[in-house]
Amino acid sequence: MTDALGSQYLVAVVGAGPAGLFAARQLAAEGAHVVVFNRDIKPGGLAEYGIYPDKHKMKEGLRKQFRQLLALPQIEYYGHVTIGDKADLTLAELRAFGFQAVLVTVGAQGTKWLGLPGEDLPNVYHAKDLVYHYNQLPPYSRRAYPIGRRVAIVGVGNVMLDIAHWLIRDLRVDEVVAVARRGPAEVKFDKPEMEYVAANLDVNALDAELERVRPHMAALGQDVARARAYILAALPGALAPVSAARFTLDFLASPHRLVGADGRLTGLEVEETTLTGDAENPKARGLGVYRTIPADTVVFAIGDRVDEHFGLPVKANTFVKRPEPRFPVAGLCYEVYDPVAERGLDDVFVAGWSREASTGLVGAARKDGTNGAQAVLHYLQTLPPAALPALAPLAERLAQLPSRVVTKADLQRLEAAERAQAAERGLEEFKFATDAEMLAAMGLGAPQARSAAAA
Repeated sequence: MTDALGSQYLVAVVGAGPAGLFAARQLAAEGAHVVVFNRDIKPGGLAEYGIYPDKHKMKEGLRKQFRQLLALPQIEYYGHVTIGDKADLTLAELRAFGFQAVLVTVGAQGTKWLGLPGEDLPNVYHAKDLVYHYNQLPPYSRRAYPIGRRVAIVGVGNVMLDIAHWLIRDLRVDEVVAVARRGPAEVKFDKPEMEYVAANLDVNALDAELERVRPHMAALGQDVARARAYILAALPGALAPVSAARFTLDFLASPHRLVGADGRLTGLEVEETTLTGDAENPKARGLGVYRTIPADTVVFAIGDRVDEHFGLPVKANTFVKRPEPRFPVAGLCYEVYDPVAERGLDDVFVAGWSREASTGLVGAARKDGTNGAQAVLHYLQTLPPAALPALAPLAERLAQLPSRVVTKADLQRLEAAERAQAAERGLEEFKFATDAEMLAAMGLGAPQARSAAAA
């Protein structure tokens, strides 16, 4: 660990996804010595473990940027370190090491559920767990996620399409149905993501569904033809199908309960809805009419929530932010607020998904991380000049942790080992799927068993 000699400030960044890493670069460029803490061994967050595995060019381009910024001498990296109430270090402990500010960019690590009857049945999953599984994030990489032949996905955003991509092109299931509480005009996915599965879309079924919901859309002045054109815009660029899986969309259907028989999932019961409000801000209202969509697997792709055990105040699934920010950037607040004490935590900031769940685009996370860094810098500039604390006590504390801490030099050895494995196996990319394998490849020995969900 390098002491912060020649730096004006000392800042901790918790989380090494795009928001945290680009924030660290911005902070370093403005005179800060930055210590990045990461739950995972590898940096990158959802850029590493959220982008679909076969998007090699995109992922490698991001990894190159991350290597360059981590190579900066003003940035330290400590991976395989969890921060939280029941983790390697508490947030209070971290603050006690003398950091002038802490920027939290851990994302929305919790999973959001609807609390429906039957959610505990087998083959009911949250999309995030499956995304982590097929992207080989430990320990999800080695967990079993049995998938049936008929899958219902709740949600109509890009995450739904990633799951559909995996089911249709990799697992080659028989049927995938995406279930939406609202109508065709409210789909949230992008055309490039739809291109992966558009060839499997049952267009006749889509047209029948559009006719079914037409009266509801017309009541709000929504254009059915426009919604259809958006959904089908991916067809000209659609990838050739590799399976006979049938992909359909089921609109105006609000999940009500998971149906099972003999401890086995058999379907998703939904309440039919109608649209209220106006064309720009439609809302779904239940009609009291129920039907069951046959399914032996249900996946909820409905968004995420922050970790309630991280050590920051939480309300409505997000960390609480100061109602009247002292250091707004682009009109947004990055400052944490304690509603019980009715005061801000002056030295703690949030950015990326820790501030607000976004579209999941790397560019959006990068921008928000950079803005969060600017808010931190505005705060630091209000502090009186002071000698920066030595980092030796932090190094001693990290050395005492039961899990092996990973540094920048370790990451270089890991990347070299994975490149060698890829070359030996004739693969475009290779990933070690467990912490133990990664640590062994770095020469760090076996770790103490730990769940990646502890952060």
